[in-house]
Amino acid sequence: MSTTIDQAFIKQFEREVHEAYQRQGSKLRNTVRTITGVNGSSAVFQKVGKGTASTKATHGMVPVMNLDHSNIEVILSDYYAGDWVDRLDELKTNIDERQIIANAGAQALGRKTDELVINALASASANIIADANIGLTKDKILSAFETFGENDVPDDGQRFCIVGWKQWSDLLAIDEFVNADYIGAENLPFSSITQAKMFLGTIFIPHSGLPVDGSDIRSCYYYHKTAVGHAAASDVQTDVSWHGDRASHFVNNMMSQGAGLIDETGIVTINCDETPD
Repeated sequence: MSTTIDQAFIKQFEREVHEAYQRQGSKLRNTVRTITGVNGSSAVFQKVGKGTASTKATHGMVPVMNLDHSNIEVILSDYYAGDWVDRLDELKTNIDERQIIANAGAQALGRKTDELVINALASASANIIADANIGLTKDKILSAFETFGENDVPDDGQRFCIVGWKQWSDLLAIDEFVNADYIGAENLPFSSITQAKMFLGTIFIPHSGLPVDGSDIRSCYYYHKTAVGHAAASDVQTDVSWHGDRASHFVNNMMSQGAGLIDETGIVTINCDETPD
């Protein structure tokens, strides 16, 4: 009977961790190119250059575009987040300790996933908008928007902009971002609890994990989904083992993932000053 109970405990824990990771773990995984089920220690993302259309003479050979082909290798790393669950402690608390640890482990791995994506974004150096001793402004957003247009970055609903919470407050002070006359009632930032809004064909997402330097300059990123690749050899998995000497279960959450820069022309870094007024 005890073996059956342990198996039920383990299966329920694994399900709860997986659900928590999907629900509240990573904010950014779905905003970049993703490969799952990778076999090996690295993954390769293909990058194809622009083609040029040409004419041909009657009965002549069709001109070849001579596309520039290259690839980006992303190295995968293993990450773990574990903790103990004492068998008798669960009887003495009025909270679901198992659920608390499941959520904590899933969130820790989700933050690591986002950290990998942000590090890949931060490695781009081609398009940088200076902080100019000010926060996030409409002019900075429009400058990034223009850069994408000049670089022929597709306007296909797969543009994203991640900003810090101070910059999210700056956005809420921009009339065009919050006024239904500009964006429609369905895209108002106060219309739901979801903190992600469409503006200029771009999904804006606030995030607490963006880098900030010693001068309180926060780096925000305006990017296209195809500019960064995320690879996973193993999504979140959970191993629960019983340790009789501790009268506890040890819960180990783990994953194997990596992220890398594919095309920096599809990324604009927007630096914003967070120095208090």
